[in-house]
Amino acid sequence: MYNSTLEEKVLDVEKGLVVKSTGSWHTVRDSKKQNIPCIIKGRLRAGSIRSTNPVAVGDNVEFYRLEKERTGIITGILDRKNYIVRKSSNLSKEAHVLAANVDQAFLMISLIRPRTTLRFIDRFLATSEAYRIPAILVFNKTDLYDGKLATEMDDLVSMYGSIGYEAVKTSAVMKTGVEELKNLMIGKISLIAGNSGVGKSTIINTIDPSLNLKTAPVSEYHKTGKHTTTFSEMFNLSSGGFIIDTPGIKGFGIIDMDKEEIFHFFPDIFALSGGCQYYNCLHINEPNCEVKNAVKNNKLSLSRYKSYLSLYFDDSAKYRTPKY
Repeated sequence: MYNSTLEEKVLDVEKGLVVKSTGSWHTVRDSKKQNIPCIIKGRLRAGSIRSTNPVAVGDNVEFYRLEKERTGIITGILDRKNYIVRKSSNLSKEAHVLAANVDQAFLMISLIRPRTTLRFIDRFLATSEAYRIPAILVFNKTDLYDGKLATEMDDLVSMYGSIGYEAVKTSAVMKTGVEELKNLMIGKISLIAGNSGVGKSTIINTIDPSLNLKTAPVSEYHKTGKHTTTFSEMFNLSSGGFIIDTPGIKGFGIIDMDKEEIFHFFPDIFALSGGCQYYNCLHINEPNCEVKNAVKNNKLSLSRYKSYLSLYFDDSAKYRTPKY
């Protein structure tokens, strides 16, 4: 354990990549690909964002080593090209950074055991849009889908595809979609996220069996997943590229954006907004709103519109769905 009162010879400041974060300790990979356990110096902060974890997996950092203890101290965070956040369970803070400097984000979805809600999907997509991270939907456990669920999946793939989101259908049991996923990840830093139990770690193991990540079965009683990933960690893929496995997420709240700009992060709603009578239309109670007209005429998915409303009102206020 690091003791700040120890007087030790330290080496020069180096740069490294954070590949694992477990709270107070962070694993930093140096230029020689060695992993160095590090703590944060003082009250280090990453830019203006208030978060429970100022240092996240994917961060490029400056650190120096403590020669005797074979550990290090992170002294600075280099500029991030992007990051993705969720609301923290710690009420004293606003955000928890899932990862930084990612090239793309995969959202793992299951329509059964457990079921991923459309609202959760849309919140994740809106967050990805806000932080300029390309998002890809992964419909997993397809071997469990009967005709009705298979039809529902195809409808969702079609709907999100019309918006511009790519989707992959996967099954670890049947080994379907795995090669497609693997090819999409080559040469990139990919984040994979989703509810507990949707099969993130299982799919990662199928893509690269050498990783051998811990998995657990879904609870038969609650029909929900058990947390097997307890912290974010980056892994090298043998096929090329990196993947960041993240803990299962129960909810996904938007933070750090103005209510008036939320519809900007729904590409389908934003595309329609140019036809509204008022340039500052919020698509809630305003007259001659092209977005509400599109919902009425089945040109915009009602589920997408409801997801937008839930974000605007943040689920903290009761609201009445506007009449058309």
